[in-house]
Amino acid sequence: MVNRRALAMLRAVGAGRAELTCSCEPDLRVDGLPCCDQATAHELARAGLIRPARGPVVAVGQWTRAELTDDGRLALGGTIAAA
Repeated sequence: MVNRRALAMLRAVGAGRAELTCSCEPDLRVDGLPCCDQATAHELARAGLIRPARGPVVAVGQWTRAELTDDGRLALGGTIAAA
């Protein structure tokens, strides 16, 4: 079950407004500002719903654009369809 805060994070990632650090516990920022709930950002990454965007390789700890995975799109799309 994805809560409202996690859905908002998924929407921001889907809209191209979010970045992640490249790490095993990636931090998230939206519109250039640190996300207020990094624990949820970590959970979304561990659940395989978000990931660093594919593209140029960046060093561990560096920021890169975030993207939804297929499962992330399903989680976001499923909740929109149910609303």
